[in-house]
Amino acid sequence: MGTVRNSRVNADGPKVAGIVGLGLIGGSFARGYARAGVKVLAWDPDGDVMGAAEMGTIEGVLTGENLGTCDIIVLACYPEACIEWLEKHADALADATDTEGVWGPIVIDTVGVKGVVCERAFALAREHGFYFVGAHPMAGTQYSGFAHSRADLFEGAPLVLVPPAVDDALKLELLGQVREMVRPLGFAKFSVTTAEEHDRVIAFTSQLAHVVSNAYVKSPTAQVHHGFSAGSYRDLTRVAHLNPKMWSELMIDDADALAFEVDHLIEALGAYSTALKNRDRRYLENLLAEGDRIKRALDDESVDEA
Repeated sequence: MGTVRNSRVNADGPKVAGIVGLGLIGGSFARGYARAGVKVLAWDPDGDVMGAAEMGTIEGVLTGENLGTCDIIVLACYPEACIEWLEKHADALADATDTEGVWGPIVIDTVGVKGVVCERAFALAREHGFYFVGAHPMAGTQYSGFAHSRADLFEGAPLVLVPPAVDDALKLELLGQVREMVRPLGFAKFSVTTAEEHDRVIAFTSQLAHVVSNAYVKSPTAQVHHGFSAGSYRDLTRVAHLNPKMWSELMIDDADALAFEVDHLIEALGAYSTALKNRDRRYLENLLAEGDRIKRALDDESVDEA
């Protein structure tokens, strides 16, 4: 592939955006682009969702016939569904793309795991001749669905990017294009990584938190917590409310990394349990102090990075 310079793009971002999947993330992309005056074409298998989106957010249905009018196409659905859409529309994407360096729609995904998606998406892009960059917006809520999507969801949020294995010039061009394409949405920070590193870290920062929160509320004591809980309980249980179908697919796709984190946490919790059962206050105090020290160091690093 040559470089991609989309003549339809200016400093204000895209003129037309295509969105596949109108859940929380896809719906927020659609609302954010619409608020910025970008024409939005979208597709979702749920007719009711499409009907709601057509009332003020999207201007039409994204199809194989009109996807070539898009400057960016955002795949905001489950991992397997993203690949299925790409497979079905690979030829249309290739027809809309000039790989000699003129222009073409750039495709990104928003999936919370990158390995399984990027491996297959990069192969399809390479085989057919279109442009794909893996992406993961680090934003969301404990709720799902178009009804909870917001135009400002991504304001100030980081966006993690996973470029294909191409020459440095093209890689920089693609990354620059993505940054330009998402400019209207307000992302504050961009980081570039590999699919493998993304999935290893996200197993800890996101997936493990959902597992812990989900398991925490299974305590029999949770049934009688009312009147005894405040901020700590609320913070720890916020993401216990989740979409089981989506999260199970994401977690299985990242199973090895997540299992490693779960096992490490179980081992760490075992130390606290031992200290409590043995009434060993000094050991418990040391464990607590160690965790406090690590957290303070991590917070200091975050301040330095900012």
